[in-house]
Amino acid sequence: MTRSTSFYFSFLALPGPKRRAITAVFDFCRAVDDAVDLETDPARIEAALELWRGEVDRVFSGGRPKTEQGRQLQPFVEPQHLPREHFEALIDGVAMDAAGTSYRTFADLEPYCHRVASAVGLICAEIFEYRDEQVLTYARELGVALQLTNILRDVAVDYRNGRRYLPDEDLERFGCRWEDIGQEVRAAGRGVQSPAVRALLSFQAERARAYFARAVAALPREDARRFVPAEIMRAVYWELLQRIERADFDVFSHVIRVPRPVQARLAIATWWRT
Repeated sequence: MTRSTSFYFSFLALPGPKRRAITAVFDFCRAVDDAVDLETDPARIEAALELWRGEVDRVFSGGRPKTEQGRQLQPFVEPQHLPREHFEALIDGVAMDAAGTSYRTFADLEPYCHRVASAVGLICAEIFEYRDEQVLTYARELGVALQLTNILRDVAVDYRNGRRYLPDEDLERFGCRWEDIGQEVRAAGRGVQSPAVRALLSFQAERARAYFARAVAALPREDARRFVPAEIMRAVYWELLQRIERADFDVFSHVIRVPRPVQARLAIATWWRT
């Protein structure tokens, strides 16, 4: 876990043992994600997915992990009650990327968000040691909110890589075609040219806002202090969503990010408030 991740400041709020556990979890999950994101050869991607499925089995069955990430994760499985099914769900989500991304409806996209984002939140919930099971709803809703914000931020990057996460039904709702997205990518630096594309992206932002609101409503008061790291993540991604909106949804000129000093201020403010 390095300072380059958006989650860095979140984990500083944890005591040492839990911070080491969650760092091992995120390093493992990042390695699984990189197996697809950093590879283009289908055969190698399939081999990598097979490796990580086997690594989950070795980690949870008491075998000998083959990767450094697996070896770092294994000691925390039993003490932190880490749920195997959520690691398997993450790999299933990454495999969806490998198979090619195109979603007809949001109902098709939402399971993907649960697998690549909510699953990680549900793993973290075990490390945070929640009391009220309602917090699992918080983790699921927040995971979708974070992933939808990522999708909105990365529309141009994903388009260039041949990935389409915006549901086709949403494009049709606003009279858009994928070629319209391509035109915005090619016109980068001049702001969003198409009112229809702007309306489409605004709709995606509102959907993310709705998931953020549901997450806030679901967090039990008695677990709020335990979930300070998750609340810091929420604050950072909420700021990211607002920056996208303030940029009038111009996610084509550059990748919009939350600067490190702002992330630090948000982390301190969230920790103090909670």
